[in-house]
Amino acid sequence: MLSILLMAPPAGDGQQGSSLMSFLPLLLIMVVFFFFFIRPQMKKAKDQKIFREALKKGDRVITIGGVHAKVYEVKDATLIVEISDGVRIEIEKSAVSNDGTQIGQK
Repeated sequence: MLSILLMAPPAGDGQQGSSLMSFLPLLLIMVVFFFFFIRPQMKKAKDQKIFREALKKGDRVITIGGVHAKVYEVKDATLIVEISDGVRIEIEKSAVSNDGTQIGQK
């Protein structure tokens, strides 16, 4: 009988503290996941959006397909870019990538 009483969980107060401690590692994992994965992704997406909105005629860009071009005309959702003298194509703004390098204007 004594062994059964010794193995019984403590009443009331100890139970609340242990349940909090069991969720602490899960909470810590979620915080680390947010700061190392989600937040950088959100920042990169915001930077891409700002970059695409700031494009203007004459800017040199690289498409996500690797085509180097000069912006000829900016429309709402598309760009007309010149890939060679007199050769112009229309592409989606989302096809232009900002990989962190500055291409500059020429």
